Amino acid sequence: MSFIVAHIKWILLVCGLLTCSMLLALLAPGLALQNTFGASLEGPLAEVVVRSWGSLITLMGSLLIYAAYHPVHRRLVVTVSALGKLIFVILLLSIGSAYLDKAMLTVVADSIMVVVFALYLLGSSSKS
Repeated sequence: MSFIVAHIKWILLVCGLLTCSMLLALLAPGLALQNTFGASLEGPLAEVVVRSWGSLITLMGSLLIYAAYHPVHRRLVVTVSALGKLIFVILLLSIGSAYLDKAMLTVVADSIMVVVFALYLLGSSSKS
């Protein structure tokens, strides 16, 4: 835990950059869905929803990068990011099993980030 707290700046930068990769969903929603889930959605509503989803994920990644350089905001950003990633993982595991083969890399990466962020929050609470 102390390793995570000591290196949180670099952890946030890496996690933020990985999370920002969903900019692809904003720019090319069909490609992002195919790469992430191995499926596609059709129609203008699907395009709006997927692009919005991609922009929100990218914004969260940007906030992780911001928090790397602004320690005063780290706990809030890490908490919100961990909750968002945890909800995504739970939804995929509970109702998205048809997409798990293709989405497993994302599930594993987000799960690792959730655990690392939780350990950071636990380890940094003693310093607050």
